[in-house]
Amino acid sequence: MSLSYSQKIALIDYFSNFTSERRMELLRYVLDHRTRYITVVLEDIFQSQNASAVLRSCDCFGVQDVHVIENYNKFNVNPKVVMGASKWLTLNKYSNCGDNTLAAINALKQQGYRIVATSPHTYVTSLQDFDVDRGKFAILFGTELTGLSEVALDNADEFLMIPTYGFSESLNISVSAALCLQNLTERLRISTTDYKLAQEEYADVLLEWLRKSIKSWRSIEKRFLSSITV
Repeated sequence: MSLSYSQKIALIDYFSNFTSERRMELLRYVLDHRTRYITVVLEDIFQSQNASAVLRSCDCFGVQDVHVIENYNKFNVNPKVVMGASKWLTLNKYSNCGDNTLAAINALKQQGYRIVATSPHTYVTSLQDFDVDRGKFAILFGTELTGLSEVALDNADEFLMIPTYGFSESLNISVSAALCLQNLTERLRISTTDYKLAQEEYADVLLEWLRKSIKSWRSIEKRFLSSITV
């Protein structure tokens, strides 16, 4: 059943009777800092500890959406590393197309995202110089061994690099993601850009979080919806 915005708000209020006030305050506090202005795209990540660490960083820095591309490698999560963070994120998987990378990029471009590829080989913009205010953006991270695919690189709008000064050519993907997200989200929060969730997006995510927080939420929701449709 598709709910109207007013029904979602009413259901959220109803659900609040089945959780503590402190819990509701925490959910709203975290949600107040969530953003879809930045999103993360993971292409063919096969090491579960890296996948899980990236998800944890997304949650820590307030990035709500993660897009997972499975061309050759299945995306696995390590519960001991992710520490429940994936529960609070919106995961979008691309695994059924002939070219899942292109499908993901096209879907994001249709939503107005700048496609930003991370690559140590293509120096265009350093992390510190990247313009966070020029429109929402999707940051692409590639597989541990070879980085992003040629398809991803060929279809990127911009390229981002974390400057390094040692013998190692690149950072581990989970470290790269954490550094990027900390820097970019922090600069976004002190900017004048409106990065927060839209009103209905806020309601959608809060409703989903409450469903994940309340036991027997299905029967509670069914009872509520029956009462308002009688």
